[in-house]
Amino acid sequence: MALFIFITIHWYASLFFQSVFHHRYAAHNLFTMSKFWERVFYLGCFITQGSSYISAYTYGLMHRLHHAHTDKPEDPHSPHNDPNPFLMMWTTRTNYFHLYIGKTDAPEKYKKNLPDWERFDRFAHNYITRILWIGVYVGIYALLATAWWQWLFLPATIIMGSLQGMAVNWWAHKFGYENYRMSNTSKNILPVDFLFWGEAYHNNHHKHPQRPNNASRWFEWDMGFQTMRVLEKLGIIRIKV
Repeated sequence: MALFIFITIHWYASLFFQSVFHHRYAAHNLFTMSKFWERVFYLGCFITQGSSYISAYTYGLMHRLHHAHTDKPEDPHSPHNDPNPFLMMWTTRTNYFHLYIGKTDAPEKYKKNLPDWERFDRFAHNYITRILWIGVYVGIYALLATAWWQWLFLPATIIMGSLQGMAVNWWAHKFGYENYRMSNTSKNILPVDFLFWGEAYHNNHHKHPQRPNNASRWFEWDMGFQTMRVLEKLGIIRIKV
């Protein structure tokens, strides 16, 4: 039971930072915050994503390219470019790292106002740090696992950030419902999003990419946006719209 509590906390904490910091702040600049709080969020990403740590700068750049080229060959993470979700995850990883190391360049217009803490990324993003995090996860499983089959969840823990990105991007361009007719295949995964911090409303997001609240209909509830409202009331961020 304790292991599944850890996995649940890890899932939602990691996804919070990917949804609110990487997606809404880095990629879309939907709110502002001080440099101090920006670096607190960087640390939060490192603690929650661990061995699957993602650079906010590179994530933001890649996601902007996704919006510019949705479902086209230039899309860095489209299920229409790969036959299954695991190959799409590998393609996404390759495109991400090519952007991170500068092997693939992007037009300057996509690089504006991206958060950048290069020194911290060099520390958090290297393979030694990732291996150390894997050691931490093995230790947690050794402490909490009560049956051999529970160790089968360890790979998902190790690649948590990448797994979450794949889950949203594959499912939300394959299955779901549409509130808006679009020129792409974006869909809303769940009518009530209790799994993805509001990222399930992908069709809504593609229709209104600069709207902080991904929910559109009365039964839709965007946990990420509601969290942003709390952060704004605490004086940590300021929502732009």
